[in-house]
Amino acid sequence: MTATVALTLYTTLGCHLCEELEVWLARLGPLAPALRRIEIADDEALLKRYGERIPVLRDAAGDELERGFEPARLKAWLEARGWLDHAAWQEAQRGLASVAPGATPAVMHKGRRYLGGLGGSGDGD
Repeated sequence: MTATVALTLYTTLGCHLCEELEVWLARLGPLAPALRRIEIADDEALLKRYGERIPVLRDAAGDELERGFEPARLKAWLEARGWLDHAAWQEAQRGLASVAPGATPAVMHKGRRYLGGLGGSGDGD
């Protein structure tokens, strides 16, 4: 029996940065393995390890990505694993570039409005 390769997201209830990461992951990484969410509040050791670092993505090899809600960081991490949708990245860059400097874009996600967009500085490749 072959084990399924999965990504693990260390998260907690109400983590808006975790939600941003998931939105970017769905957009840029459709080739990535299935996402498994781990609630850190249910485990004292996980809370101690990840409490101030979430969201943290971890691949099957144990490599972790912090601040994956920043699009350029997530892009590089996905690209290094062959999971990046390059067309989606280019589209995202056009969208981020069209926002006027200093403007605060608002984005609707799951019926909620997020000021400041879906995270990140918009810089990168």
